Amino acid sequence: MTPCILYPCYPVFGGTLMQDSKIEDGQSEETTPSILGLIWRGLLMGLAEVVPGVSGGTIALITGIYSHLVNCLASLSFASVRLLTTPRAFYEHHRLGFLLPLIAGMVVGIWLFAQLIVVLLERFQPVVWAFFFGVIATSVVVVGKNRSPKMLLTYGLLGLVASLLLTHAGQLTAQPSPLLFFLAGMIAVSAWILPAISGSYLLLILGLYEPMLEAVRQLDLVSLASLGAGCVVGLLLFIRALKWVLEHHYERLLSLLTGFLLGSVLNLWPWQWQAESRWSEFVSPDSYATLSNEPAWFGIAIVFAVTGGVFLWFIASRRV
Repeated sequence: MTPCILYPCYPVFGGTLMQDSKIEDGQSEETTPSILGLIWRGLLMGLAEVVPGVSGGTIALITGIYSHLVNCLASLSFASVRLLTTPRAFYEHHRLGFLLPLIAGMVVGIWLFAQLIVVLLERFQPVVWAFFFGVIATSVVVVGKNRSPKMLLTYGLLGLVASLLLTHAGQLTAQPSPLLFFLAGMIAVSAWILPAISGSYLLLILGLYEPMLEAVRQLDLVSLASLGAGCVVGLLLFIRALKWVLEHHYERLLSLLTGFLLGSVLNLWPWQWQAESRWSEFVSPDSYATLSNEPAWFGIAIVFAVTGGVFLWFIASRRV
């Protein structure tokens, strides 16, 4: 088990950070990851946040660090500035032994995959979406397996409807600006911390997904700083409300997010065609090949969908 110095045992949710395993559906404290495990999880979360329809919060949930993440982020506040004069107290109070390796992995993951994902989507779009289709389809099982049928038929159905409505939301076409990047950061970070809701997908709806990728690739510091500032402010405003909901309405929230995940699976159907309408249409592999004049990659897509599901299940079983 990882020494407690990396995860200071402050009271949270009526217990301690190390003792609280509720959000991971009963996983024991002995599965707390090492620093290398945190970097690996951060890398996966960074990858997830680059892809619309996939949530970094989902990766945190299924890899067993979600409660740690929420509790650590909830310790951040504007009052944290006062602790900067005592670095050790600042480090311990904000659980930086947990946060820093995770953030480092996320930064590397976002930077690496922002370079790669554009090329892959241009050349092998069905294969990329098939992989994440498998990942999120398996996530539905992992997150929903411990929910009661009653909760799934009520809150889960509500989450499914909300996800489908969001899927069919029209994309905005506002001109990117530092202010818009700031507002987008506030919205996207709220989605990032919630399993099943993709911050990248919200950026796509806001018309800022491609500008965001380009800003990362070109290291546009003004746009990235505006987005980052919005993320910080949004996180400070949102995280305590989320912590309260998790403490008082845990089953309802997880059931709601299970339905949202199911809607995300539909949104990640590998063969989609952008027709004259503002929405993409789900088509068969043969129709996709005919309409796009590109290979459907059907066999390879099936292999990658299964690989994505197995990969997710492997991570969720705490073997990495």
